[in-house]
Amino acid sequence: MNEPAPARAGAPLTDGSAQHPLAGRVALVTGGAQGLGAAIVRTLASAGAHVVAGDIRVQEVQDRAAALAGEGLAVEGVALDVADGESVATAVAGVIERHQRCDILVNNAGVDLTVPFADMPIERWQRILDVNLTGAFLAAKSVWPHMQAAGRGHIINIVSTAAKRAWPNACAYHASKWGLLGFSHALHTEARSAGIKVTALVSGGLRTPFLMDRFPDIDTTTLQDPENVAATLRFILLQPEETVIPEILVLPMRETSWP
Repeated sequence: MNEPAPARAGAPLTDGSAQHPLAGRVALVTGGAQGLGAAIVRTLASAGAHVVAGDIRVQEVQDRAAALAGEGLAVEGVALDVADGESVATAVAGVIERHQRCDILVNNAGVDLTVPFADMPIERWQRILDVNLTGAFLAAKSVWPHMQAAGRGHIINIVSTAAKRAWPNACAYHASKWGLLGFSHALHTEARSAGIKVTALVSGGLRTPFLMDRFPDIDTTTLQDPENVAATLRFILLQPEETVIPEILVLPMRETSWP
């Protein structure tokens, strides 16, 4: 595996080349096995970062990481259930032990269940909030001490237009994403004094299994390629040290869930 030498926790992060501007950085991406998460993993690794892709689909994320490593990219796959505090702590501790730093956290893992409110099982409601909202809190809390000690870092929370408006049969998803947007902005207010950047990346519809497996008749021309959103995330990470983007909205040209 093409693994960079561990860098000192407080080392400058501006030593990457134009081709590999994220060289020397270590990123943890949750939900990295497929869809947007997989696109983010490839994009960050192609930019020179060492990427740890975490997912509850352990074999899938490890196979994907091995394939990317075979292409010369620095990627590893790890087991990670973001709704389980012990699993999150173990994954983050492993990143720190192996690389002595975690510069970037991308809270991407997400789940949903499309049913009317009256039919939403309590346990599924709880699981959706645990993954989409509490999972981001747990991951951020785990990397926070390391970023704080380094005096820098970047936490990017993948939100959704579901945090901006509502539609039927998605009550838990809306609750979790509105909560994630609020959490992201609240964390931003606390993080700046520690040198840590926090961004809410609000994405419109994507051509990923998250939508297409559940809605096989969806008009894919109203969706966007996940690689486009991953490219936006890369752009966010490459802003000057003195600049932070607290929120950004990325929509398909024919988005139907946003005006």
